[in-house]
Amino acid sequence: MCGIVGFVGKSKQAKDVLLEGLTRLEYRGYDSAGIAVSDGDRINVVRRLGKVRRLVESIGETDCLGTCGIGHTRWATHGAPSERNAHPHMSCADEIAVVHNGIIENFAELREELEGKGHVFSSDTDTEVAAHLVEEAYDGDLLTAVRYATSRMIGAYGLAVMCKEEPGRIVVTRKDSPIVLGVGEEGSYLGSDIVALIDATRDVVILEDEQYAVMTADGIDYFDREGAPIEPEITHIDWTLDAAEKGGYPDFMLKEIHEQPRVVRDTLAGRFSGTEITIDELSLTRTELNFIDRVYIIACGTSYHAGLIAKDLIEGWARIPTEVEVASEFRYRNPIITPTTLVVAVSQSGETADTLAAIRDARIKGAKVFGITNVIGSRVARESDGVIYTKANKEISVASTKSFTGQVVSLTLLAMLLARSRGKFNQNQTRILFSELADCADAIEQVLQDTEQIKDAASVFEGRESAFFIGRGMGAATCYEGALKLKEISYVHAEAYAAGEMKHGPIALIDEGFPVVAVATQSPIYDKVVSNLKESESRGASIVAVATEGDTSICDVADKVIYIPKVRDAFMPIVASVPLQLLAREVAVARGCDVDQPRNLAKSVTVE
Repeated sequence: MCGIVGFVGKSKQAKDVLLEGLTRLEYRGYDSAGIAVSDGDRINVVRRLGKVRRLVESIGETDCLGTCGIGHTRWATHGAPSERNAHPHMSCADEIAVVHNGIIENFAELREELEGKGHVFSSDTDTEVAAHLVEEAYDGDLLTAVRYATSRMIGAYGLAVMCKEEPGRIVVTRKDSPIVLGVGEEGSYLGSDIVALIDATRDVVILEDEQYAVMTADGIDYFDREGAPIEPEITHIDWTLDAAEKGGYPDFMLKEIHEQPRVVRDTLAGRFSGTEITIDELSLTRTELNFIDRVYIIACGTSYHAGLIAKDLIEGWARIPTEVEVASEFRYRNPIITPTTLVVAVSQSGETADTLAAIRDARIKGAKVFGITNVIGSRVARESDGVIYTKANKEISVASTKSFTGQVVSLTLLAMLLARSRGKFNQNQTRILFSELADCADAIEQVLQDTEQIKDAASVFEGRESAFFIGRGMGAATCYEGALKLKEISYVHAEAYAAGEMKHGPIALIDEGFPVVAVATQSPIYDKVVSNLKESESRGASIVAVATEGDTSICDVADKVIYIPKVRDAFMPIVASVPLQLLAREVAVARGCDVDQPRNLAKSVTVE
């Protein structure tokens, strides 16, 4: 949700490390940003409303000098975006500085208690209670004071804390919010994402819940919840910073859209032995898979739409009843879960709070849990019985594109494996399907080679504030994602419907020129989709159709046609989603929107 950085060194200026790290983490939040740097005598704090560049512009060469500091870029939860609510937050005497990612659920009770003891608050945030709790408990040992503060807090937190009386030290802890630490040649580093550390070190520690770390210029010491020293597990990172650079594209979104053929190929690499689908990480035998009698796919946002596509595949191929659940609702409705239930958790970041809470509940009830994520060492990966990494590498743009494709490919592999384990596919069928799935990479490349038809189709949205996306079967699930992409980056209100539902209410909104985007690729229900399009056409809609190459009849009902190569209907969403992503971007650019950092959104939702 928010981005946290920290640095302690011997000679290098902390502010340089902090500002660079915050720039890389800005996808996690960009309502406001700030840094706190210790000069040995006092802690100097600078905070600014808005994006990180405003903070960078406000700090001169002689400001915030010192080799120990923490920084934060915010996505607002408690308290409106403002300079007073920006992090870092300070204690009453300006001796304790805190940055925080998460939500302190009992902050109101803690604040009332602390105010009763004379503490004076200067913000509306939940985070500030952490600074005052540490101040209340501090007696010469910052680690002990932080341990006390966290013992009083209910909720999720990634915390980094500095104290005026202990210059050159940062105490760090976490619960349900990611924290990564590492030691480089210049000193010790902290980030809420690996991208903040990758220039300094490739060997990192992913802090576990309720563990603590004390950073100094000489290294990092780790402690358990009781304060006893522990030896951490080291994770080696092998991807490069190139993944966080635009590579010549005007924005990260377009760069990441163009990376999708590689994502398909990398996600499939090593997954077929020549006769069988191989997902060794699943840790379930073929016999155990055969006894699976129910599948829940739990996810949020774009990941939820990937789950809708997977539902059709798992039920159609493996004949296993499958439900796709919004993670934030799943844990509260007491679903039917048994030891023969497979719960598949889908999360780009692997840190989505609602998804993590749901899989923990599922494990308690005896289900097997399988994770699909893009982040090595994330909570979803570590708390699942097995995991498929989508191999999308770092995704910077807030609107998920390549991660969605990786998720759909991974879920398709799982559907094939379940079908094979239950005897629904023979070896030859499996081989043919896998080969056709791999060919989707080539099909996406064809779409990306000629985007003029997509730019032309974007003109339909000029001056419009609403749109419908319609399709049937797999096309309907594809439309849900297409509509989400349009509204989240262009701010055009868009809704998706199974095409047959239009006449049950939504069609009343159609007037002359109203944009309707249809996924109308060749399928057993193609004629049904065309019939529904004629209903919209007769009421004056401007229709954009995503259709299969060679289909000239679609021009009879569509004003604009975006052609994609012919692929099996089961794999159509992988290819058809790409022009919908590009269409959303074209509309957003035409409207002057920031496609990488849409308003009110953050990349990782690590709070409920």
